[in-house]
Amino acid sequence: MKLDFCFPRELERIKKENIPVVIAGGTVEYHGPHCSYGCDTLVAQGLIERLSEQKEICIAPSVSYSPASYAVADEKSGTVHVEEDAFEAYLYYVFFSMLSSGLHNIYVVIHHQFENESLMPMTLSYMKAAKRATMKYLESTLGRGWWGSESYSNYYQQLEGADNPFGWIKVIPTMSTEVQKATGYDHAGKFECSILMSLYPEAVKPDRLGDIDHWFTKSAAEADTKLGDKMVRLSLEYLNNTIK
Repeated sequence: MKLDFCFPRELERIKKENIPVVIAGGTVEYHGPHCSYGCDTLVAQGLIERLSEQKEICIAPSVSYSPASYAVADEKSGTVHVEEDAFEAYLYYVFFSMLSSGLHNIYVVIHHQFENESLMPMTLSYMKAAKRATMKYLESTLGRGWWGSESYSNYYQQLEGADNPFGWIKVIPTMSTEVQKATGYDHAGKFECSILMSLYPEAVKPDRLGDIDHWFTKSAAEADTKLGDKMVRLSLEYLNNTIK
């Protein structure tokens, strides 16, 4: 199901049954002449859509405009970059609203700059906003001193369980380190184009590779859907085991 198409009755069931609410955290970023600007969003979004065919989840609207950075290309390239402080502030209100409405099983799935699950600025923005929103929610609902109160004397015992408030919002990659090592990971090259081709064939145009030469796009000529299908399969296995 999709949150955009839900009504109060569906939202109540999501909260009651603790159904995972999943958000694709993407970018609008230059990926060479052959790969669409929405690549990072589409990979995460496509995997989430496939996951919804395997298990019940609620797909929340994707977040596309984000801290893409101008590391790959400058501001004339079409990349849309949102400064981290502004982005984190925006996310804080999104997360606080979700928590306040009773959604306490939220996952953000990110494909951008997540090699070997390293923590880059965009991912850190999501993580910081999630923790800040959780702290604010706990204080606003339980009052100041909530952690030190006797009612939270079992805090350490519940850290690994579903009742752990700091597990209400999880930020995860589309491809775990293990999956990346089993297949490969790059920017607009053989691997990223393969998984995107498998999910959205129309988002990759290999015949345009010659329009502009980049070192990071040369391997894209080797992209194929057979490799992409393997990447999708392994990624879905990881996501299916992680999103609960």
